Amino acid sequence: MVADFSSPSGRAMRTAELAGLTGADPDPDLLEWDYGGYEGLTAEQIREARPGWDLWRDGVIPGDADHPGEELAQVAARTDAVLDRIRPLLREGDVAVVAHGHLARVLTARWLGLDPSASRLLGHPHPGTLSVLATEDGHPVISAWNVP
Repeated sequence: MVADFSSPSGRAMRTAELAGLTGADPDPDLLEWDYGGYEGLTAEQIREARPGWDLWRDGVIPGDADHPGEELAQVAARTDAVLDRIRPLLREGDVAVVAHGHLARVLTARWLGLDPSASRLLGHPHPGTLSVLATEDGHPVISAWNVP
């Protein structure tokens, strides 16, 4: 492994450690989507107050100073920054990234060169699963997704 990166959240850093990535560099651009006023709520709880709500279409509402909220384009800009740092390293070998579910979906869509809204087409990665992004014939691909 050439490099290991992780969201700086405690649970992500612990996941990296359990995966044997004891030297993972914390990267704030890998933090999960800031859900703003929806922070701490489940999708079902949000839909009780806002029937038909869809994160990918409707986004989040502003929150407090600790969780002001992010638009999908802001999350995509963070994942693009991560990919810009990782791509040069891939010439030397593999890079591991430990991230959260929604952010991982956006990162994957951007890896594939897709609009961030295409993230909705990817199943939500379960905690502790492995996904592998790669290239085939010079084109970005998903070679594994959500593998236990």
